[in-house]
Amino acid sequence: MLETLAFYFSRAVQQGIPLLFGSTGETLTEKSGNLNLGIPGVMYVGGICGVIGAFFYEQSCGGDAAAMNAFLAICIPLLCCLAGSLIMGLIYCFLTVTLRANQNVTGLALTTFGVGFGNFFGGYLIKTTGSSVASLSLSATSSFFRQSLPFASSLGAFGTAFLSYSFLAYLAILISLYAGWMLRRSRTGLNLRAVGENPATADAAGISITRYKYVATCVGSMIAGLGGLYYVMDYASGIWSNDAFGDRGWLAIALVIFTIWRPDTGVLASILYGGLYIVSINNILPTGGVGAVKELYKMLPYLITIIVLVLSSVRNKRENQPPESLGIAYFREDR
Repeated sequence: MLETLAFYFSRAVQQGIPLLFGSTGETLTEKSGNLNLGIPGVMYVGGICGVIGAFFYEQSCGGDAAAMNAFLAICIPLLCCLAGSLIMGLIYCFLTVTLRANQNVTGLALTTFGVGFGNFFGGYLIKTTGSSVASLSLSATSSFFRQSLPFASSLGAFGTAFLSYSFLAYLAILISLYAGWMLRRSRTGLNLRAVGENPATADAAGISITRYKYVATCVGSMIAGLGGLYYVMDYASGIWSNDAFGDRGWLAIALVIFTIWRPDTGVLASILYGGLYIVSINNILPTGGVGAVKELYKMLPYLITIIVLVLSSVRNKRENQPPESLGIAYFREDR
């Protein structure tokens, strides 16, 4: 029984890590006043850019893991992922901060672009390999990303539940905890929150609105992009299939609301979301043989998010509300 619970807990964590990356990145972005609904596209681009880097390095080594350098096998996809996600963040900032375009429209356009970008290059790589199936396997590279602590298997249920994950999973937790501390305890976090709450006042105090918005959004995009890389290289064992991400990008945005814009809270919340997600795909709860019931289970994360949004609105506490200037372009001349 204990082993079974540990197994499902580990599956929930694995499902939740991409959401944790995405929600942490989006929280940092929203704290600057930018509402980036392009996070699903950013995560998709991060995943495909990592796949592109891994593909060419793996091909240069003949697809043999023994011939690959572990450092390069990890760093090349990682850097490609960060570069692609950074470019997406820069595009968003240029349009919304510099050109002051509508943030909602820009974000949705980035999501559409990101998915199309990923499907185009993913399909091209699949065609290049001459695969008879619509997927690309990077199992050699994935083997480096999926390495866990060597002694985890000898610790039974405890090892399965807490020590059986790759370095990206622990990195996601550390980033979210640090982001939570930074937003509450550091001068940088105070300035960032000021920019998101009242940019005119922050500007009058000498805080560079443009710099904080650019940095927060670009760093947030890179963090979110790591969620796409984790999904491909760890959760999917190096298998890329077009449109395989599902609604994880949107769940990451919903998780921001669920955590009430507190990234450190996202550690436990992402595990909860991951657990709710596997309910629908692992048939943990009874469906009575009715397919529609299984689809209803997929609504659970969104239903909980709506409940939290309603409760936080009813309580009307300022600390539980989104940044006051979220989604609003800043015009300095109107100050």
